[in-house]
Order: sequence, then C-alpha cells, then structure tokens
Amino acid sequence: MTQKTISPIDGSVYVERELANAAAVEHALEKAVAAQKEWKKTTLAEREAICRKAVEYFLNNADEIGLELTWQMGRPVRYTANEIRRGFQERANYMISVAEKALADVEVDEIPGFKRFVKRDPLGVVFVVAPWNYPYLTSVNSVIPAIMSGNAVILKHAQQTALCAERYAAAFEYAGLPEGVFQYLHLSHDQVAQVIGDARVDYVAFTGSVEGGHAVQKAINARFIVGGLELGGKDPAYVRADANLADAVENLVDGSFFNSGQSCCGIERIYVHRDVYDEFIKGFEELTKTYVLGDPLDPETTLGPMVRTSAAAFAQKQIDDAVAQGANALIDPALFPAHQSGTPYLAPQVLVNVSHSMEIMTEETFAPVVGIMPVSSDEEAIQLMNDSQYGLTASIWTSDIDAALQIGEQVETGTWFMNRCDYLDPALAWTGVKNSGRGCTLSVVGYEALTRPKSFHLKIG
Repeated sequence: MTQKTISPIDGSVYVERELANAAAVEHALEKAVAAQKEWKKTTLAEREAICRKAVEYFLNNADEIGLELTWQMGRPVRYTANEIRRGFQERANYMISVAEKALADVEVDEIPGFKRFVKRDPLGVVFVVAPWNYPYLTSVNSVIPAIMSGNAVILKHAQQTALCAERYAAAFEYAGLPEGVFQYLHLSHDQVAQVIGDARVDYVAFTGSVEGGHAVQKAINARFIVGGLELGGKDPAYVRADANLADAVENLVDGSFFNSGQSCCGIERIYVHRDVYDEFIKGFEELTKTYVLGDPLDPETTLGPMVRTSAAAFAQKQIDDAVAQGANALIDPALFPAHQSGTPYLAPQVLVNVSHSMEIMTEETFAPVVGIMPVSSDEEAIQLMNDSQYGLTASIWTSDIDAALQIGEQVETGTWFMNRCDYLDPALAWTGVKNSGRGCTLSVVGYEALTRPKSFHLKIG
C-alpha cells in the first residue's frame, strides 16, 4: 500500500512512499531493542557529539529542507528554512546542553556504611508520532532528548510531511549514530495502533489532534506505559487598557495568521478591554489587509495555502456559521485574489460581534481566522479565557507585570505569556491542560518522561 503527499500548492503528488509491511515493522522493533541495549552504554559526551553533528546536517541543508517543506505543507518559502535555522536549532542545542543536568543522579543524604542514589535509566524504545504543521519543531522536542537519554527512537511522521522522517535518518547517518538507534516507518493509522500496542515500545510521544490523542490513549490503555500527548488549542489573548497597542496589534496579527493559522499555540480568540477596543480593531484590520496570499514559492508571498482544501472548507464553514449568527467579517476576501472556494487558498479573516455561543470562539479552527470580543474587566477576561476545553497557551498584553502574574495564576493554561505569543522557549516546560494534552517536553523537566528512576541502595562492608 502506498501513501501520497498531495502538495497544497498545485494539487500535485509531491511524495509517494510505500507503507511499511508487517515484516518491516517487526524488523524495526527488533533492531531498535538490540541497538538501544548498546546505545545506553555510551557516555553522554558521545551522545552529545553525535546529536550536535546531526544538527549540523540540518543547518547545512536548511534551504533545501525549507523548499521541501513549502512543497509538502504550503508555508511560504520565505519562512520555511527558518524552522531549521531558528526554532529547530535552538531547541535541539538547548536540550543537548541541559542533558547532563537533567540526567544526573539524584543524590540523597549520606548514611554511614551506605551508598544511595537514584539513577535515571532510559526507557528503551521511544515511538514518536509527529504532525505536519511544524514537522521539525514538534518532532525535535522528543527525538533529540530521547536519544540523549540513551533511548532508541522510531519516528512516524505525518503523511503530509513524509520527507521529514527521511531527513532525520540522513542527519543521524551523517552524524555516525549507530544503526538502529534511530529509525523511521511510514505507517497507516491502524499500524500506528499496532506499534503502540507492541511490548517492545516503552513510550509514545504524540503531537496532533484531540481525536488522534484519544486514539493513541486507547492503544496505550491495554499496557502499563504512558504517552506524552500534545493536542489542540484554542489559545486566547487578553489586551488590557494599559497595553502597548501597536506592539499588541503587530504580534497578535502574526500570532493569528503565521503558517496560515495552522499552529496549536496560534492565537484563535482575542479579548480586548473596551477602552482600547476600537483602536485595536482598527489597527488589527489594517495590518491584516497587508498580507499577500498566493503561491508560497514566490518570495513576496506572506500567506500560503492551507494544508488541504478540506481544511480551508472547514474554516470557511465556521466563518459562515458565525456570520449567520450575527458576527461581522471585517476582511473582504476580494482583497485577496488567490482566495478561491474549492482550493486550499483561504483569505485571512477577522470576526467581531462574536460570542461563545459560536464555534469560532470555542472549537479549534486551525486557520487564518480570529474572533475578537470586547471585555470590561480582568475578571471577565479570565472567565472567557477559561471558558474552553483547551489550555495550551494564553497571553496577556499589558505594562503591569504584577497584574500579569496575578491574572496568570487564575488562567487555566500550560504556558502563560506576557507581551508575546506563539513561541516555545526551550528552557521552559511545554505542556497543556484539559484537552490540550498531558505530559511535558522541553526544559530539564522534559527529560523526566523519557527516563525511569532506578534506586541504588548499597550497603558497604
């Protein structure tokens, strides 16, 4: 059976790959188990040297990889290489740099005649299931620290970005990673469930939809293992009356529309204090109209197609339903000639006169669409931000750090930003609450899920 990557640029088949058969899956699992037993014996310095050389491969090939990304998922080529040069490199290098601290033995108080400590042992085989929207940024969060921890990794990348898995394999081959420590498989959904259910898999790192998270959890439930689940978001922003409006507008427009809004931590709903609401809306609308929707291979394009036509249709239906319920759409799609029904090309849209009775304010859209509501107080903003099944990130725009801290304590979210959004700091834990998932990647905390504690209790003499 084959899988095809249909490019959103022109509908052509960009990549076609055979799915792994049962024998290939079995071979990969056997190979991973055997390779990991030897890999866990290596020193941290040896692992670091190999992982840093793998990062070097990515940086050396960033432009070519960026062009592949544009063809696979549609992000404008002016941005795609930066996924490697900025976020990927930053996260990989940080997680490599903190591995020694994160993986150090846990010392306990000395008792005469005893040596006692807790060691952090690798789990074994880590199965990483990665998405297409930020294919390198999401996968690096687990792949690099898993290997640094002494685990073997099997990567299953999204059908839309199949070449990304192959790039990892090329990078680790270039770096001299022993064969079998990293492998990839092209798999169907049913095959993914089978691999998760296999006793040789010790941990699952999944990034994707809530629906996909439920499927992964169902596959895990028959076993005594856990999985890290980074799922969806409906991330809010709150603009207080004391905010720097120009800065808030610039960053929230970008946070709403970058990558065509296809970001789990992108801005999907904004609450603005009534005192500055009209001014904010004016600035937001004007800046949105400056985007250029079109061929992502054109360096002038700032907004590419969505990943597929059905995704654009889903977002357009949310827009149409909201308008039918009384919302006002501020952006005329005619300003964006590339916007065409029945294609993945969707104009950015700003909706006002919205409420939480509308799906556009409660269900994940994953598109260049944002709803904006006025609020009269911090308390109202907190209530609305928390009125969601999701809790990945949330942001506040204010000049009062004390207020930001106080409000942040009350908002149900994994990451709380002040005066920024849609960014992962690798020194901080990346996690979500409610239907945004479970578990943690990045930071020293991110290593905990990839190891198990092993206690040594040694009586001397």
